[in-house]
Amino acid sequence: MCLAIPGKIVAIDGDDAYIDFGGSKKTANVSMVDAEVGQWVVVHAGFAIEVMDEDEAQETLKLWNDFLDSGEADIRKPQ
Repeated sequence: MCLAIPGKIVAIDGDDAYIDFGGSKKTANVSMVDAEVGQWVVVHAGFAIEVMDEDEAQETLKLWNDFLDSGEADIRKPQ
């Protein structure tokens, strides 16, 4: 399964952005979007694929966290 996760851009250096995913900062390529520091982006496979507003990002993160907290998420490897 592949996931696209929202994160907030904290710095940009060329095509690379440093993105905060809830305290974990990772690098992603932003060459496919017109993004600026402070904006939220959806990141998939190391690339920012969409700029989103903060409300939408927060709602997506809330839904994801609610799912994880529900006990319905089974993240074990399939056998």
